[in-house]
Amino acid sequence: MEIRRYEDSDLELIKKWSTDEKTHLMWCAGRTDYPITKESFDALLDDISKRCGDVPYVALDDSGVPVGFYCYSYNGETHEGMLKFVIVDPARRGCGLGRKMIGAAVEKAFSSPEVQAVHLMVFTENPRARKCYESVGFKERHTTPDAFKCKFGSWGRCNMVIEREQIGRGVSEREQ
Repeated sequence: MEIRRYEDSDLELIKKWSTDEKTHLMWCAGRTDYPITKESFDALLDDISKRCGDVPYVALDDSGVPVGFYCYSYNGETHEGMLKFVIVDPARRGCGLGRKMIGAAVEKAFSSPEVQAVHLMVFTENPRARKCYESVGFKERHTTPDAFKCKFGSWGRCNMVIEREQIGRGVSEREQ
């Protein structure tokens, strides 16, 4: 799996991955329109870049086809990286591509020596995503009940973390 920076042309595929409103909310917590528009997505990427230094990435399968997307930022005060807006092509879910993408993202983050941990947030209503993150080595740090309210209910938000010392004994072994 290859990871490269997001390009504007990737948006057409990403728009198709957000298949319904509930899935869309689980992915972006309403931070961009549903259905996704170029204007709202560009505004989201611009906002998180300015506020947090986020960089958007696309994961490519072995044929060079985009199969996933995420954003990454680094907080120099906490020495933690953060993954956000993680999504995988729904037609390709269940084949291990999400695990490979997250594993590659974590390895990329830890290639920077100052990064001591990488964390992410996942809604408690999204057990498939949580299981994927756990398969890479992420552990629950804390959960905030009723953190997000929408027309589909009130969802808890789980903060998950993987620490640098886990990378040698976790992700690499699971990729084999």
